[in-house]
Amino acid sequence: MGKPTGFIEFKREVPARRPVEERMKDWNEIYVEFPEANVQTQSARCMDCGIPFCHNGCPVNNVIPHWNDLVYHNRWKEAIMILHSTNNFPEFTGRICPAPCEASCVLGINEPPVTIKAIERSIVDYAFEKGWILPEPPPKRTGKRVAVIGSGPSGLACAQQLNRAGHHVTVYEKNDRLGGLLRYGIPDFKLEKHLIDRRIYQMQAEGIVFTTRTHIGVNIAAEEVRRMYDAVVLCGGSETPRDLPIPGRELKGIYFAMEFLPQQNKRNAGDKLDPAKDIFAAGKRVVIIGGGDTGADCLGTSLRQGAASVLQFEIMPKPPDERSPSTPWPLWPLQLRTETSHEEGGTREWSVATTKFEGDENGNLTKLHVVRVGPAPKFEPIPGSEFTVDADLVFIAMGFTGPVKKGMIEKMGITLDGRGNVATDGNYMNDIPGVFSAGDMRRGQSLVVWAIAEGRRAARSIDTYLMGSSNLP
Repeated sequence: MGKPTGFIEFKREVPARRPVEERMKDWNEIYVEFPEANVQTQSARCMDCGIPFCHNGCPVNNVIPHWNDLVYHNRWKEAIMILHSTNNFPEFTGRICPAPCEASCVLGINEPPVTIKAIERSIVDYAFEKGWILPEPPPKRTGKRVAVIGSGPSGLACAQQLNRAGHHVTVYEKNDRLGGLLRYGIPDFKLEKHLIDRRIYQMQAEGIVFTTRTHIGVNIAAEEVRRMYDAVVLCGGSETPRDLPIPGRELKGIYFAMEFLPQQNKRNAGDKLDPAKDIFAAGKRVVIIGGGDTGADCLGTSLRQGAASVLQFEIMPKPPDERSPSTPWPLWPLQLRTETSHEEGGTREWSVATTKFEGDENGNLTKLHVVRVGPAPKFEPIPGSEFTVDADLVFIAMGFTGPVKKGMIEKMGITLDGRGNVATDGNYMNDIPGVFSAGDMRRGQSLVVWAIAEGRRAARSIDTYLMGSSNLP
């Protein structure tokens, strides 16, 4: 605990956001730098709570009170050491994690919680600025070879941990660039991609081998990979989008969110897209079906592209402005969340279901038929509440149902669980000896922080499988 009375003296403060009219003109991060003095003041709010429930709220079990105390006492170098002991990539979670740690902060029972996420980001950014984050190659090699399939957050965390245990690690990525969801699923205004590249350079210097445009089960045989390595870990994510099979779904102008979002990231990286496949919202009337983070990303991207209008539909009822009594502390609260994209424009509608898409004689989308619905789980249509919405583009952002089955999973004969994810035992191993899985491919669609946690835990299990025991955390 930094200052015994800090939580009484200081109010919660978070980094400021760039003005909407400014940030709408570019794809840069929306937050401005949080001054060092402000960070230290916020860390002083971490109280002597006795039992730090924030540890339990954080999937990687960050030792939050410890590094808050170190920051308050200006011991930043020690703070990054503690932070890295549980989290390989705090610069990612410090930007895009919804911060379940803050939802379970003890101070949050009756006051605004400690600004944990902003402090985490500040620690790692400060450490990079000072040159403290350097490659950490293992002192010796075990001679064991591990293939990590997928370079998203779970794959990268797993690879770094296994490499530091001394194994030879190769990461296979089907796309042209590394990062998985971080690279092509999250807009640049939430996560600038040089942050990923910075970590990749560190990992390459540590001895990890990365290979892109390598799609296991498509352009390289899955069995060949199994023969080449002592262990294989599947970290390919949950990439099968939940569809909306209603009349008119075949019309032109209806796309999954993940057909749309990666294109803008590619444009920002300097790529030229195929004009025939280009999806661009400029001047269009856009409707987003799905009210979660991915839908908000589509909103912010559409607005920056110059959409004429954006309407976002959510089938669930509007959450309460404050924490619902059904989700008391320290549970993740049910309450209304306004993302940065919602500040920028667009309109949100709750308790709405789309029943039909309508188009013109050329097969182009022109209209949505929708209806107001009752509460979950039935979402029964309310009689007489039907209406239509004119639209040129629809983005379906209704989540994901599991990993892609065709290709690697099918050809390797991977057993799936009842939800369609890769089935594993308590040690993250499938029933095929030596084949492991972590992240969204194993647990289903989830958070980046959960993916990192899964990758670290799978790495420990793989190290134990290969060596009989493990010193990995």
